[in-house]
Amino acid sequence: MIERDPAPPPLRVRSVEVEDLGPLEALLPPEGATAWIRRGEGMVAWGEAARHKPTSIADAEEWWTTLCASVVVESELAEGPSGSGLVAFGSFVFDPDSAARSTLVVPATVVGRRDGRSWVTRIGPDVDVAVLPSPGAPPRPPVGVRYAEGALSTDAWQAAVCQAVRRIGAGELEKVVLARDLLVSAAAEIDPRFLVARLAQRYASCWTYLVDDLVGATPEMLVRREGGRVTSRVLAGTIRRTAPADGHLDPGAVLAQSGKDLEEHAYAVASVARSLAPFCSDLDVPATPYVLELPNVLHLATDVTAVARPGSTALALAAALHPSAAVCGTPTPAARSLIAELEHLDRERYAGPVGWVDAHGDGEWGIALRCGQLDETDRRRMRLYAGCGIVAGSDPAAELAESVAKLLPMREALGDPGTPSTP
Repeated sequence: MIERDPAPPPLRVRSVEVEDLGPLEALLPPEGATAWIRRGEGMVAWGEAARHKPTSIADAEEWWTTLCASVVVESELAEGPSGSGLVAFGSFVFDPDSAARSTLVVPATVVGRRDGRSWVTRIGPDVDVAVLPSPGAPPRPPVGVRYAEGALSTDAWQAAVCQAVRRIGAGELEKVVLARDLLVSAAAEIDPRFLVARLAQRYASCWTYLVDDLVGATPEMLVRREGGRVTSRVLAGTIRRTAPADGHLDPGAVLAQSGKDLEEHAYAVASVARSLAPFCSDLDVPATPYVLELPNVLHLATDVTAVARPGSTALALAAALHPSAAVCGTPTPAARSLIAELEHLDRERYAGPVGWVDAHGDGEWGIALRCGQLDETDRRRMRLYAGCGIVAGSDPAAELAESVAKLLPMREALGDPGTPSTP
C-alpha cells in the first residue's frame, strides 16, 4: 500500500469588526505587503495562507471556487462589506505567452475599511486576531534614482507608431495600443510601501495597488461586481493636463471635441459592452463620455453598468473583458498580432487585470496601468510602463508626449519633482 501524506487541514477564516486603525498604507510591513486603496478605503494584507499561479483567469476562478468550498468561516461581522471574510488578491499577465506568471494569493492577514466600517480577517490554521503584527520600520524614500530607455528608444517607438498608423490606414485594423517601458535604477533597494503611500495621496481617485511587487495607481476599473451590480469604467482618449493659453480652449474642452480621441474611446466602449452582454442584463451604456480629471492627464471616460447574471463572478467577468480595446485594440486578434510585432516588449503583468475577489464572487479588477514592476532579483531596479491608443489620426510626437505624462505618476512617487520630456 502506498502511504500518502495526510491532507492539510482546511483553511479557517475569522473576521472581526474593529475600530478605525488609521491610514491603511501605514499598516504595511516591509515584506510580503499587498494593497488595494482608493480614497482611504480598501484593503491591505500580508502573509500567505495559499497561492496559485494560474495559467488563465478561468483557471484562477476554478482554483478559487474549489478553495472557497473547503474553508471554515468564523465571521463576526453582521452583513460584512464585500471583501470581508475570505479574499484573494491577484494580478494577471497581459499576454498568455508572457515569460512572466500570473498570481493569485490568499493572505494570512487582511485589514479593510469600507463605508465607514473597519475589519480584520485572519486566514490559516491559527486565526487569532487579537494582536496585529507591527508594520516594522517606516518606508524609506528612494535614493539615487536614474532612468534609462527600455526596449525601444523614443525615436524607435515613434517609428513604431508611424508603422501602426500606416497599417491602420491600409485597413488591417482600426486601433492598436502600443506600450513603451522605462528602466529605473536606484542606489538602494526601492521600498514599495513608500510608492504606495505617495500614489494613494497624490492620486486618491485612482485605485492604488501592490500585488507581488507590481505597484501603481490605475484610473481604470475593468470590472467591479458588488451584490450583483456590475460596473466597468472605460478610459480611452487622453490629453496632457496643462494650463490653457490665452485665447485657447482649456484641455478638457479640447479633449471632448477631439475626433481622434472620440474615435479611440468609442472602440473601447463598444468592446466592453459587447463582452459584458452575455454575462449581464440591464446593460446601460451612456451615449457620450465625460472628462475624468487627474493630476497629470485628462481622460475621456464612460461608466458602463449592468446586473450580473447568476454565476457571473468578478473573475468570470474579468476573463470576458480582458483584453479590452482600451489596452489592446480593435479587432483584438489583429491588434495583439501587431503589438507582438512592433512593441519588442514583454508587458508581463502591465495592462492585465489586477485586484481582488471574495468568497461571494464580488470583487474589483482594475487594469494594471500607471505602474512599475520591481526586479525580483535586484530590488534596486524597476521597470515602468505606459501605453497609448493609436488610431488613424494619431501623431507620433503627440503619442510620445502622452506616454511621458502617463509615466509621471510613478516618476513622482520615485521622487522625480519635474515633468520630464525624455528619459
